[in-house]
Amino acid sequence: MAGRYAPRPRRAVPAPARAGGAPAAAPRRRSWAPPWPLDLALTLAPLRRGPADPTFRATPDGAFWRTCRTPRGPGTLRVAAHGGTVEAEAWGSGAEWLLDRLPVLLGEEDDPDAFTPRHRLLALTRRRRAGLRLVRTGLVMESLIPSILEQKVTTDEAYRAWRLLVRGYGDPAPGAPAGLRLSVVPEPRTWALIPSWEWHRAGVDGKRSATVLRAVRVAPRLEEAAGMAPEEARRRLELVPGVGPWTSAETVQRSNGAPDAVTTGDYHLPGIVGHALAGRRDADDAQMLELLGPYAGQRHRAARLILLSGRVPPRRAPRMTPRDIAAL
Repeated sequence: MAGRYAPRPRRAVPAPARAGGAPAAAPRRRSWAPPWPLDLALTLAPLRRGPADPTFRATPDGAFWRTCRTPRGPGTLRVAAHGGTVEAEAWGSGAEWLLDRLPVLLGEEDDPDAFTPRHRLLALTRRRRAGLRLVRTGLVMESLIPSILEQKVTTDEAYRAWRLLVRGYGDPAPGAPAGLRLSVVPEPRTWALIPSWEWHRAGVDGKRSATVLRAVRVAPRLEEAAGMAPEEARRRLELVPGVGPWTSAETVQRSNGAPDAVTTGDYHLPGIVGHALAGRRDADDAQMLELLGPYAGQRHRAARLILLSGRVPPRRAPRMTPRDIAAL
């Protein structure tokens, strides 16, 4: 097909200039003391899309950096725990929004006490991981797009695509040190203008890129889902062709802090849950949901605790082989 067309420049959308050189503006700051145990690493972990995620970084000083596109514009958030207090700094036009929502992000609206362990494994894991709260970002597209990229591929493939596209088309992260190589996720219009060959170069097939393009065309309506009840939010997201139950669950777990949005259609999760709760490593979605039935209303939390327990079935088959569509 490439032979039908004359060569074109690689980039139809100019890549933004990288941060560095100019001194960062003074950050806004906030201190917050949660009235319950809080493990920042566990709570924020679902927001990290691979070790080189350009929107998230953990640094050796124990801080966590996160970038996002808020309703007020791009922002960078740095959080660190000192004793029982969370110290936060934020930069950019979205700084105030990020600091205002800091407690919600870190689980203020979560209710772990609604979860009653009915398996010894979950009771022990809950006790050992007492600082786990379900994150709630209040932002949909930043979780929806990487979830679409993760459909039907290995995590390494999806993480690579996310990294290349965000670094290539995102905005510089305000206030972030250049050495962290952080970027803010592109705005919807920029996603819509990424040329087809750049999706191909990132290893994203036409089905997934088309789903992203359909989603960004209605981004304002999808962002409204962050303020809805989780099931209503999932119905809103699934109106977009190509967004199914797996993708909507993965999104609202992060955007809405949904404790019951268990992921179905996953390659590994049914076997992990089946092995942990009943010694059934070949469990399917129906069997997984049956096993999680006693945790109705808290099934996502139960699945998180199972994953954190480390009780996973031993591997007995090769890993899924990554595809390299960029070489085609």
